[in-house]
Order: sequence, then structure tokens, then C-alpha cells
Amino acid sequence: MDIGVIYKRRSIRRYENRVVAPEMVNELLRAAMSAPSAGNEQPWQFVVITRREVLDRIPDIHPYAGMARDAHLAILVCGDLDREKHEGFWVQDCAAATENLLIAAAGLGLGAVWCGVHPRKDRENGFRELLGIPKRVVPFALVPIGWPAEEKGSSDRFDPLSIHYERW
Repeated sequence: MDIGVIYKRRSIRRYENRVVAPEMVNELLRAAMSAPSAGNEQPWQFVVITRREVLDRIPDIHPYAGMARDAHLAILVCGDLDREKHEGFWVQDCAAATENLLIAAAGLGLGAVWCGVHPRKDRENGFRELLGIPKRVVPFALVPIGWPAEEKGSSDRFDPLSIHYERW
């Protein structure tokens, strides 16, 4: 098993002006939807944003998402509360889907970065308004994606002091 792509995944915030093929976007979404979820509820919904005028408005909603102006696309991962079987677990489920999306992007040679939306109500409401998202759906995370215009080496974050066996 090659887990190197996990170590290769880094937050990429600068992108080339190159198109990401629709087939690659589908692969990213397929990977996201392969994430585990509580009770197999799969509460996620995804909004794929490719229109430049919409991408350019994202930094007005999210102060740390300026890179959306240069990204070819962004995917907004959302939690659909109507699909929730186990209350509150949609957050973990959407986090797993977001991480799968990021790892898949790295595996495809793309750059991506996780921009947190939930639980910031101003960001949630901003994306609801911008994208016409219904109240039952909670914007969770924004992932701008593109061909990387920066290179970052792998980062070894292993810390044995964070490990406890059997008891604290």
C-alpha cells in the first residue's frame, strides 16, 4: 500500500491558470463520497463552483479564502441535516469527506486547501446567500482547487509525545 500521498498532501494556496478537467472533478467527488460516515448516513452535499465571478466573490464571505480568486474551482462541502441519522455526527462525516477530497487532489497532482466554514455563522450564511443553499444544509468547508503554482515539501508531523497506550 502506498500511503505516500498522505504525506505529500499540503495546503496549496497558489494556482496556475490551467483548467482542471471535469473527469478529475468527478474523481475528487467520488473520493469524497467514499469517506466513512456514522451509520452510513452520508449526509454530505457538494457545491462545485467554477464560475469566475462567483469564485471572485468568495473572499468577501471568507476572510482566509483569497486564493479562490486564482483557483480554477472550489468545492463547498455541506452537511444535509435531512440526511442525519445520528445527531451531530454530520460534522465528523463531512470532515472525513473533506480530507478524502484533499488527499485525492494531491494524488491527482492538484493543489487544494481546506478553508473552514462551519461553525462560523457569518460564513455559513454568506455561502447560503451566494449559492442559494437551503436552511437544512450547513456549509461546512470550502476547498479551492487548481494546478499548483507553488511546491511544498512533505512535512513530518509525527510526534511520539502525542501518543498514549492503554491509558493517559
